[in-house]
Amino acid sequence: MQKWIAGLLVAAAGFAQKQPITLAALNRAGRGGRGVGAIWLPAGNGFLQRAGASLEIYNPATRTSKPFLALDALDVFAVSVPSEDGATDWTNRRAGRGSGFDFSADGKQLLYSSGGDLFLIHMDTANWDQLTRTPVAELDAQLSPDGRQVAFRRGWDLYTLDIAAKRETRLTRDGTETLRNGTPDWVYPEELELGTAFWWSPDSKSVAYLQFDSSVEPVLPHADLLRVRALYEPQRYPQAGENNAQVHLGVVAATGGPTRWYDVGDTRDSFLIARAGWIPSSHALYVLRFNRVQNHDELLAIDLESGRPSTIFEESDPYWINLGGDIRFLADGQRFLWTSQRGEGGYRHIYLYSLDGKQVKQLTKGAWEVETIEAVDEAAGKLYYTSDEPTHLERHLYSIGLDGSGKKQLTREPGTHNISMSPTGKFYLDTWSSLTEPPRTVLASGDGVTLGVYRAPDLTESQQYQILPTEIVKFNAADGTLLYGRLIKPAGFVEGKKYPVVVSVYGGPGVGLPIHNSWPGINIDQVLAHKGYIVWQCENRGGMGRGHAFETAIYHQLGVTELADQVAGVQYLISLGIADPARIGIHGWSYGGFMTANALLNAPDVFHAGFAGAPVTNWLNYDTIYTERYMGLPKDNPDAYRTTALPPKAVNLKGKLLLVHNFEDDNVLFQNSLQLVNALELDGKQFEYMLYPQKSHGVTGPAAQQMNQLMLDFFDRTLQ
Repeated sequence: MQKWIAGLLVAAAGFAQKQPITLAALNRAGRGGRGVGAIWLPAGNGFLQRAGASLEIYNPATRTSKPFLALDALDVFAVSVPSEDGATDWTNRRAGRGSGFDFSADGKQLLYSSGGDLFLIHMDTANWDQLTRTPVAELDAQLSPDGRQVAFRRGWDLYTLDIAAKRETRLTRDGTETLRNGTPDWVYPEELELGTAFWWSPDSKSVAYLQFDSSVEPVLPHADLLRVRALYEPQRYPQAGENNAQVHLGVVAATGGPTRWYDVGDTRDSFLIARAGWIPSSHALYVLRFNRVQNHDELLAIDLESGRPSTIFEESDPYWINLGGDIRFLADGQRFLWTSQRGEGGYRHIYLYSLDGKQVKQLTKGAWEVETIEAVDEAAGKLYYTSDEPTHLERHLYSIGLDGSGKKQLTREPGTHNISMSPTGKFYLDTWSSLTEPPRTVLASGDGVTLGVYRAPDLTESQQYQILPTEIVKFNAADGTLLYGRLIKPAGFVEGKKYPVVVSVYGGPGVGLPIHNSWPGINIDQVLAHKGYIVWQCENRGGMGRGHAFETAIYHQLGVTELADQVAGVQYLISLGIADPARIGIHGWSYGGFMTANALLNAPDVFHAGFAGAPVTNWLNYDTIYTERYMGLPKDNPDAYRTTALPPKAVNLKGKLLLVHNFEDDNVLFQNSLQLVNALELDGKQFEYMLYPQKSHGVTGPAAQQMNQLMLDFFDRTLQ
């Protein structure tokens, strides 16, 4: 007993000697823990990894790596692309970026993009050829399945390059900033994660592509005011109820010639093309088409010769359908895997379909959600997937037979597992962490046996700094719904004392729930807790991970149920006797910014200070695809848009509000903040505002450090 007490005293003394986490420490801290950036060989018997300016190749069988190629030897030959001095084209950040690497199907060649030019690396010799040398960027480059050609975008048009003949062919010639061949508009990548808009046929003879005519979309008049003379930078941005782009589907021969167009319906007003690609025979295309409000989808097969579509499957939902991943064909070309929430309880699970749509088998079942299909091993008759079974607070890897039998949990340590798996499922890298264990990466075989440590945990932060413990707690919403919260007590916490609270919130639909058993590391929450605040974050209904019924409580009334659940979380904290009910602050960004302003205006007696970053303040201002999915069309649901708008609630402000926004935010438009600012001023309300000039949704770089200090100072003077 005495030894045990002595051990505790020694541990406490070591803990006390650690440094507090400050903004300076946060600014010095690195970011990581999500994965290792492995580029797996198609055969699954190894992967490439970056080591500074070089590539190394790792052999899982021997657990050894060796130098492969110095990338800087290629980079010096890339022709620099002149810096843009014209107006920003507002191409979405999710469109056609990728990793910069693309393997041929046989793994013998590797396409590498550097500085806007393309290089072909021969895997057997590590020799390379420069494929393009132009002062214009070649983007979204993709090797043909046979490895003999490359397709890419240049400007707003598509090209192919015959590697052996060094012959370039321009496939399209009509591209403009508003007529984008193989390039999505802004909203499709943002809300449907459609990152590329062209695809090689399996026989390498043709390229299918989507053409986006965004000229029908409304224009948002951004302007760059940092120049000596203001520069007009219009963005095509469809707001709720307005026109979407008109999308056309075409196929063109890889050697050039006319495009043959296929009818996919009216995408301006009626449909969305969520996914497209080739059926393995190369004789037909598949198109996943949603209706505009996204409560009905259909997978179509379009015959290349006749142009006739046939329906493979259809799904409907009384609320909305969440899109998850893409079609994944099996080797026979007649069956494919698809994840859907169509089954009992509305949980996302894996289904095996036949191409004619007549046979369907549900492979996974239960009150939990499949997150991602990681790999398929057809030879062994099984697939690998990650899911939130047994608890949505964690993520684990499982395998299961293609007949639905033999399910096996492969990751056992409690916590969150991020998986990078070989295409065949023979090996995988598992980056795992928990609330008490910093990230480590192990190499494992496909049967779940750990082969060795690939990357040991970095203990520098935990040894140097006092990382305050995070507790996961349960509480009930007003109607009895079970919710989870994340609590960090302040440094030097004393029982019986009531502390100011800072609530961290996002709260929106379409993303996973925020409470996880994963390593917190050094972050802004730790900084706040070391400054004397209770830091609190809780679930609210609307988030993904606990079934469709949990999500749809917010349908057609964004901000109402979410706020009620956040209020319940604060009331739970107060009931513990540790929170000062007169000093409750809240902060968030994007939907979290909306929730912060929403809390100050619609629960003014609960929340007393709010730092609202890039908030939506009226859902009429946000984009079509996201907003209409949850709120319906403005013409069909005008009352909901009216009652959830925040500017008319400006008169309710009692607490302290600080608004923050980028002037040229391409996602949540600056007009949102300006409309709320105007309403607050007209109602005689005092508030604070900080403007940033960046052309993005988030504030980054040195300005982000300034902004964090701004937030800390704000809470110190309003809550302490």
